[in-house]
Amino acid sequence: MSDDSARAAEVLANHRDSIDRLDAILVYTLGERFKHTQAVGRLKAQHDLPPSDPAREERQIERLEWLAQEADLDPEFAKKFLNFVISEVIRHHENLQR
Repeated sequence: MSDDSARAAEVLANHRDSIDRLDAILVYTLGERFKHTQAVGRLKAQHDLPPSDPAREERQIERLEWLAQEADLDPEFAKKFLNFVISEVIRHHENLQR
C-alpha cells in the first residue's frame, strides 16, 4: 500500500468513526425527543386536546428550514425529515387518545 493509499484509508476510517458517533447522537437525541412528545401526547389525551397542532408544526418546519440553512444542510431534506418525525408523533398521540 502506498503512503497516499494508507493516508486515504486513515482519513476514511476517521470520517467513518465520526459518522458512527454522530449516528449514535442522532438516535439518542430522537429517543429523548420522543420521550417528551409522548409526555405531551399523554397530557393532550388527559385533557381531550387534539393530537396535532398544525400552526405549531408549521412554525417548527419553518424554524428547522432556517436552522438547516445555518448548518449548511439542504432545507428540503430537513423539512422532509421533520415532517416524518411529526407524522410519527401525531400517530403516537392518536394512539394515546383511543
